[in-house]
Amino acid sequence: MGLLLVGVAAWLSRLEDWRSYTPVGGGGAVGRESGYSNEKPSGLIRWLTTVDHKDIGILYGVFAVITFVVAGLMVTLMRTELLTPSEAIIGPQFYNSMLTSHGITMLFLFGTPIIFAFGNYFIPLLIGADDMAFPRVNSIAFWMLPPATLLIWGGFIVVPFTDIQPAQTAWTMYTPLSAGVGSGTQSGTAGLGVDYMLLGLHLSGISTTMGAINFIATVFTERGEDVSWANLDIFSWTVLTQAGLILFAFPVLGSALVMLLLDRNFGTTFFVGGGAILWQHLFWFFGHPEVYILALPPMGLLSLIIPKFSGRKLFGYKFVVYSTLAIGVLSFGVWAHHMFTTGIDPRLRASFMAVSLAIAIPSAVKVFNWITTMWGGDIRLTAPMLFSIGAVSNFIIGGVTGVFLAAVPVDLTLHATYYVVGHFHYIVMGLIGFAAFAGLYYWFPLYTGKMYQKTLARWHFWLSMVGTNLTFFSMLFLGYLGMPRRYATYSLSIGPQGMMQIFHQVATLGAFLILVGQAIWLWNFVQSWFEAPTIEDTDPWNLKETNQFTHEWRWNERRIETALTDGGEEEAARTDGGEAMDVEDDTTTDAEE
Repeated sequence: MGLLLVGVAAWLSRLEDWRSYTPVGGGGAVGRESGYSNEKPSGLIRWLTTVDHKDIGILYGVFAVITFVVAGLMVTLMRTELLTPSEAIIGPQFYNSMLTSHGITMLFLFGTPIIFAFGNYFIPLLIGADDMAFPRVNSIAFWMLPPATLLIWGGFIVVPFTDIQPAQTAWTMYTPLSAGVGSGTQSGTAGLGVDYMLLGLHLSGISTTMGAINFIATVFTERGEDVSWANLDIFSWTVLTQAGLILFAFPVLGSALVMLLLDRNFGTTFFVGGGAILWQHLFWFFGHPEVYILALPPMGLLSLIIPKFSGRKLFGYKFVVYSTLAIGVLSFGVWAHHMFTTGIDPRLRASFMAVSLAIAIPSAVKVFNWITTMWGGDIRLTAPMLFSIGAVSNFIIGGVTGVFLAAVPVDLTLHATYYVVGHFHYIVMGLIGFAAFAGLYYWFPLYTGKMYQKTLARWHFWLSMVGTNLTFFSMLFLGYLGMPRRYATYSLSIGPQGMMQIFHQVATLGAFLILVGQAIWLWNFVQSWFEAPTIEDTDPWNLKETNQFTHEWRWNERRIETALTDGGEEEAARTDGGEAMDVEDDTTTDAEE
């Protein structure tokens, strides 16, 4: 890896004038100052050297889509294995490897990067900034992710050529399983595959922390004159809170990963010989704030998008902001509800149960604010609004099941069953995934200059919504039946094996519906981006009618009206290579419909 980085640095140093441009964040041209040019390089060099927040946002987005596809294919294989009680497709070892990589990929390589994609592209536009506070740090933070991903997937990459096995520790990496004392490259818990994964996670954590610092500095120092704390958009509030959580949570994970690496390779005894509970405390002190690190910005997207298609302002703006801050504070006081079955002091269990129940209150405040915003509004069921409503519905189910798990007596029964899997997948896919799709559809005309196909977008929503509830609601029933999580087989001599198989088959059917829905979405976006006619309407969602034409759309309006490309060259109105044409009569949008 060191040789690779040196080689890249040497290659870049040979390029003539490779840093000869200044990023343009506000849509206008930048004059030459101190030898810098206002024109970006073209082709691959542009993407390798860019420090423009919009370009980096697109890079984050493309990266997140790739990892989303990979993790989705992994879980499809896992669900196919679970169609029958015995081994049938991939076997338990490969199943465990898929289980580990699927969880880590979705949380660290999809969840955070897709949020950073929105944050990088749109926060400077929303707050009237020219760019992120530290553009080059922003670029470095992204380019740490590809090598981190190669390390996390390292076991899969080298297994055809060596006897090194992918990590099989599950995404929580519980010790002593992950401590793996002993050499043995054949083991998925003691071999180099786990070391690769731990190093990749550490690198991705550094990347995320750098991005968080940049978001905090940008929101605090780069806001336009007309943007104050009182009228800062709710998405920026949630990203700011998320960044604060990252600064306190990720260093704890990084320290735990370093200690685990030292145990595995240098004979230390942080977790070996009785330190399993210490690992859980350190991991979950990071792990539960991580849930809100992933969930708060999608909540911000819902708070931003729902008013746009309800024809009215967000109800209770201050309450939504205060509930966001309350979640950020309370999230650090709930980690031990993941440890109710470890034998910790009952008085501690009671206190963590109380805080875990209390954190449901600010989450419920958001739900009631969203519902009240829609109540009596002029709702337009565009694709962004459909996914927003779906996200709220899924979040209600995920939140209520979380309240059950926060109660000690219930958790003692359902801990480590599929009930837990169904609960957090309602949050991870049902809330975070749906809100991400809502944001992608909402801003699609802005970052592409095109309009997606409406019919395909509706197919994407309904397949995703039906598939999500078939899959994860079935998991709740499997949890009540006592089906343990992380098992590749469920052949039972006694017990409800037949009923378990039925619910597993329903869950697998739902997973395939989700897969088909995402294939439709990917085709729709790629085909529309490259082949749809360029739109010249500066207000594709008719936001001016309800006085919700916000900063990023005003920036887009200036870009279209001044007919400037991203590089600042004056020519006919065209966006990202699209040809200029009049589409007022030929193209209808969701908003017009």
